[in-house]
Amino acid sequence: MNNFEKVDAFGQLPQARFGHTITYIAKGKAILFGGATGDTGKYSITGDTFSFDMQSKQWKRVEVQGTAPSPRAAHSAVCVDINQIVIYGGATGGGSLASDDLYLLDLRSNDDLGQWTVVPVVGTTPGRRYGHTLTFTKPFLIVFGGNTGQEPVNDCWCVNVEKSPITWARLECKSEQPLARVYHSASICTNGSANGMVVAFGGRSNDQLALNDAWGLRRHRDGRWDWVKAPYKIDKEQPVGRYQHTTMFVYSMLVVIGGRTGNVGETLTIDVYDTETSEWSKFNSIQRFRHSSWLVDTSIFVYGGFELDSPNIPTDIISKINLNRLLMPSETLTNKLAQYQHAQRNVSPQSLSPQMTPISPDTQASPLNNSLIQKKAGQTNQNTQKQQKPFAQNQADKSQFKFINQAVVAEETRDSKAPNRKARVPQTAQENNIAHLFISTLLQPKTFINISENAKFLFQAQHILMLCDQAEAILKEQPMVLRCKAPIKIFGDIHGQYSDLMRFFDLWGSPFVDGKDSDIEAFDYLFLGDFVDRGNHSLETICLLLALKVRFPESIHLIRGNHEDKWINNGFGFSEECAQRLGEDPNDDDSVFARVNRLFEWLPLAAIVEDKIICLHGGIGSQLNYVAEIENLQRPLEVIHEVTTPEQQLVVDILWSDPTDTDQDFGIQPNIIRDPAGTGNIVKFGPDRVINFLIKNNLSLIIRAHECVMDGFERFAGGQLLTVFSATDYCGRHKNAGAVLILKRNLEIVPKLIYPQNLNAHNWIEDEEALKKRPPTPPRWKNQGQRRSYD
Repeated sequence: MNNFEKVDAFGQLPQARFGHTITYIAKGKAILFGGATGDTGKYSITGDTFSFDMQSKQWKRVEVQGTAPSPRAAHSAVCVDINQIVIYGGATGGGSLASDDLYLLDLRSNDDLGQWTVVPVVGTTPGRRYGHTLTFTKPFLIVFGGNTGQEPVNDCWCVNVEKSPITWARLECKSEQPLARVYHSASICTNGSANGMVVAFGGRSNDQLALNDAWGLRRHRDGRWDWVKAPYKIDKEQPVGRYQHTTMFVYSMLVVIGGRTGNVGETLTIDVYDTETSEWSKFNSIQRFRHSSWLVDTSIFVYGGFELDSPNIPTDIISKINLNRLLMPSETLTNKLAQYQHAQRNVSPQSLSPQMTPISPDTQASPLNNSLIQKKAGQTNQNTQKQQKPFAQNQADKSQFKFINQAVVAEETRDSKAPNRKARVPQTAQENNIAHLFISTLLQPKTFINISENAKFLFQAQHILMLCDQAEAILKEQPMVLRCKAPIKIFGDIHGQYSDLMRFFDLWGSPFVDGKDSDIEAFDYLFLGDFVDRGNHSLETICLLLALKVRFPESIHLIRGNHEDKWINNGFGFSEECAQRLGEDPNDDDSVFARVNRLFEWLPLAAIVEDKIICLHGGIGSQLNYVAEIENLQRPLEVIHEVTTPEQQLVVDILWSDPTDTDQDFGIQPNIIRDPAGTGNIVKFGPDRVINFLIKNNLSLIIRAHECVMDGFERFAGGQLLTVFSATDYCGRHKNAGAVLILKRNLEIVPKLIYPQNLNAHNWIEDEEALKKRPPTPPRWKNQGQRRSYD
C-alpha cells in the first residue's frame, strides 16, 4: 500500500523551484510565493505568486497590485485570516537580504487578483534575515531565529496585530533558550496539553550541525513568554537531526518531513512526535529538502524543493502523503488521527483552536488589514479616524481560551428563541412583582461582600414558595433536553458561593442591571447545576436563579446537577442553611427546603446548543449512548442511588460520572473517589466513549461541570470535552479559579476567569471530622498523576 502519490497538476504551471513558501488559505487554495528557479549553480530569485486549487488541481498565476515584495527565497509566510497571508524576510541573491518590511497579501475580493500592502510598523524590527520561521497564534505574529547574513541567531520577536500602531517587541525569555539556528521549522500545536504552543524543531547550528531538538514557546496569562524544551523518552525512538525540512501539527502530533542531515545522500524518515506521550515514531518518507508543504484534512501535500537523487535540480512535483496509511503501523497515532478527523467533520479546525477562525470577508477585516485601513483613514480624514473603534473592540474575538482583561461588549443581535416551551399566559402584576423583587434585591454585583452565614434571609418563606410555583410552571412546559442558541454564557458549579456569582456578573456582564435588562439582549445564560450546598449562600443563589428564570424564561436555562437532589443536599449544607436562616424544619413537607427539592425534580438534564454542543452536569458514564435516551426520561424525576434498573443507571451517569484521568485512559473505569464502596454505579469514561458518543449523535463537543478544576476549565479527549467549574477556592481548600465559558455565535469559546478573594467566607462543612464524612471532591489535576507533555 503506497503512502505517497503524485498529484497531476494543470493550468499555468510555475517553474520548478526551491526556497519558496506555500500557504494554505480558505476556499481550498494554496498560495505559492517566491523561491529560486534553475539549478544551484545558476539560479534566479523570483517574486511571482501562484494559486493552486485543491479541487481542480489547477495552477493559476495571481495578478497582483500594490506594493509587492521584492523577489526572494528562504523567506517565511503564514496565513493570518481568511484569504490573507503575510511574508517576512528572505534572501534576494548575491549575498543580499530582503528588507525587514512586513507584507500583507489580500486575496479576499478575487481569487486571481491580489493586493500587496506594506504593513506600517513603528519602532525596531527583527531586522533582515533568512532561514527563519514566522508563525501566527492569534493575535501574535512570531519570528524566531534564522541567519542575519553574519551568523545564525536565536532571538524571538512578536507583534500584536490587534494593537495599533503595529510594533515589534523582542521577547526576553528568562528560561533556557534554544541554540541559534537557521533553516529550522516552527508550527502551532492545535490540540492537547501543548495547545497554542509555537513548537520549533531542528535546524542548522552555528557550527553547521543538524539539530534534532524541539522547543515550545508559550505565553503565560501575566504576559510573560518562555521556552520549554520538549522531553524525549531516551529509551524510545529519537528523531534524526535535520534542516531545510518542514513540519506541521496534525491534532497533537508534530509531523516532520524531509530535510538534510549534513551527510550527503542520507535518507530520512518522516518522524512524528506525540506531544501527549513525548514519544517519537518513524515512518517511510519521500526525500525532499528546501520544499514546502501544507495540510488538507488528513493529507499532507509537498511541493518543489530538491530530491536526493537530483540534489542540484529542483522539482515541480506535488506529492500527496496519505496520513491514514502512513500512521497505520501505530495504533496510538491512528486513534489520534481518527479524533482529528472527527473534529474536522463537525467543527471548523480553527473554531476550537488558538488560531484564527474563518469569517466572512464581507463583514470582517483581518487584524493587519484593519490596521492599515485605520492608518489610511487617519492620513486622509481625521474625522473618520476619530469615529473608528480600535480593532479589539470592533472585531469578533475568534480565538479559543483567549484571556482578556475586560468584558467583551456584545454587538450581536438576537435570533428568535429556541422552541423550549409553549406560549404561556402573561403573568399577573403580582407574579411579575415577586420575580422583580428577588432580582432587584439579590442581583447586586457591586455589593457582593459576604454577609454572615447565620444572617436571617432577606425574604420570607411564603415569597420563596410563590417563586418556586412560578418557576416550576415554566420548567414543566420545557423539555428534558433544552435547545439553545449562541451566543451563550455557560456556568459550572456555583455551590452556594453567591459572591462568586456576583463577581462574574460584575466583571463579565449581567443579565439585569439597575432595573433594566442588560446583556440578556445579546446572550443566553446556561447554568449546569450544583447551585446549592457547600457554600453558605445557597438561598441567595437559588432564589436569584429562579427569579431570573421567571423573568427571562427563554434566555435563562437551568439544568440539574447531582446536588439538586434531596438525598444529597440534606447532608451537604442546604438543609442546614434553610433551618438556620429561615427558622424552619426541613423535614416538614411544607418547608422551603422540601418545596425547592420538589422543583429540582422538574429540572432538565441536558441542553444542546446550536445542534452541535451538548451540555450536562456530570457526563455520559457507561450507559448513555443517544440524546434520545435523555429525552425519554419522565419527570418529576427522583434520583435513585441504589441502582436496580438501566433508567436509574442512566440518571446516575448523567449526574455523577467523570472523565478518566488522562486522554490515555480508555473505556469505563471505577470512580473510586465518588464510589468508595465500589458499587460500580458511578464510573469514569474514557476519550473513546466521548468520541463514539459525539459521532453517534452528530455532535461536536461535550461541555460539563461537576469537577473542581484548578484553572476553572479543562479539556479532555483532545479538546472534545470541556469541564467548567465556577466556584473559586472550592470548600475553602483548593485555591482554584472559577470560569464561565462564553460561547459566541460562530461557536468560538472564550473562558472568563475569576480568582479566589481573601474574604472571610465560610462553608457549611468545615470541621475536620465532618469533612472526613463528607469530603469535597479533590481537584481534577490531583487525580491525573504526572503530566506527559510540555506542561
